[in-house]
Amino acid sequence: MVRVLVIGSGGREHSLCYAIAKSPVCEEVICAPGNPGIEDCARCVNIDVDDIKGLVALAKEERVELVVIGPEIPLVLGLSDLLRASGIDVFGPSSMAAELEGSKGFMKDHCQKYNIPTANYKRFRNSDDAKVYVKTFKAPIVVKADGLAAGKGVIICQSHSEACKAIDRIMLNKVFGAAGSEIVIEEYLEGEEISFFALVSGDEAIPLVAAQDHKAVFDGDLGPNTGGMGAFSPSPIIDFNMTNYIMDNIIKPTIRGLVLDGRPYQGVLFAGLMMTSKGPRLIEYNCRFGDPECQTLMVRLKSDVLEMLLLTAQGRLDQLTLEWDEKVAITVVMANKGYPGSHQKGSEIKGLDLVNAMDGVWLFHSGTAKKRSKILAVGGRVLSVTALGNDLETAQKYVYDGIGLINWPERFYRRDIGWRALKKP
Repeated sequence: MVRVLVIGSGGREHSLCYAIAKSPVCEEVICAPGNPGIEDCARCVNIDVDDIKGLVALAKEERVELVVIGPEIPLVLGLSDLLRASGIDVFGPSSMAAELEGSKGFMKDHCQKYNIPTANYKRFRNSDDAKVYVKTFKAPIVVKADGLAAGKGVIICQSHSEACKAIDRIMLNKVFGAAGSEIVIEEYLEGEEISFFALVSGDEAIPLVAAQDHKAVFDGDLGPNTGGMGAFSPSPIIDFNMTNYIMDNIIKPTIRGLVLDGRPYQGVLFAGLMMTSKGPRLIEYNCRFGDPECQTLMVRLKSDVLEMLLLTAQGRLDQLTLEWDEKVAITVVMANKGYPGSHQKGSEIKGLDLVNAMDGVWLFHSGTAKKRSKILAVGGRVLSVTALGNDLETAQKYVYDGIGLINWPERFYRRDIGWRALKKP
């Protein structure tokens, strides 16, 4: 029997805890810091994700055999390194390997070095030089903060003047703090965006199923980028042949390059891809499961999730066989009005038990807190509702039926998750 510690407090971690707890070899799931929803399937311990020493001490004290790291911050800070040095199996890359996500500039340089298809780009530490460079691009132009910015550090600019304003916001006004001390300017890629996941251990990798995320805050993919407003899986534009192409031309060259550079990767590698007319191009790498994509994967995976995580952590991918539900999963994120900008905190949410009682529908918590048995909305993205259906249209009906049962006037959510796929003939 295996004792597991999951790090994080969002919908991704809730879905991971839910799936791990179902494993027949799971003795107990502990989550730090967790949230009120996670308490239904794991024991929560209030230690922040950036308290690296506290998390290592907790893992030792609880005698856990596997630590699953959900968010990117503890990965970049080196939690995996300290846990492995203590003899504890970890699902998550080292701090050196996690630089793929921690620095967009590093990721782009790695792509250039190992011939991985991506957009043309240049890195800048001086805002004046960056403004000169943007004039060499045809609009739209993409301006990115180099460091971690909670999914909000990418600005798509429709003109050169917008790009210059974005440069000032990031580098001079420090809207993303230290993450914007360096920026990446790159060409805009046209196409549909795909979230592609692979389990990696050194130079070995096996693909998971792909998903499609909806990053823009408003219906029709309009407005600023967020951490993700919804997702669905599988993606109709990723078939067996395309999966093999992505593995051979993007994932495998990336991980082999990391091994050559002394940064071997272990965990899940999440490639954000743009499916252009010239083929898939890498937009970004994330070094963990996506949120809300993880929710769709966890309800579709029929195999033992804990076995999958353990075999990856122990470098035994050759022993892993995965089985997926052929149904379509869809997740819709419910956020506080005003997100991703300023928003109210502390409003009460009612009706959650009604959603939990539905067949084929799951409710995962993100930014919630409990006060005197009441569930309060305290984050930007607060809840995610996930549903399974025989097709995307059916899954979409189920998920919005579930949302309709939630009594939370201060909520905001997109009403068109999956719209691109539904428009196809």
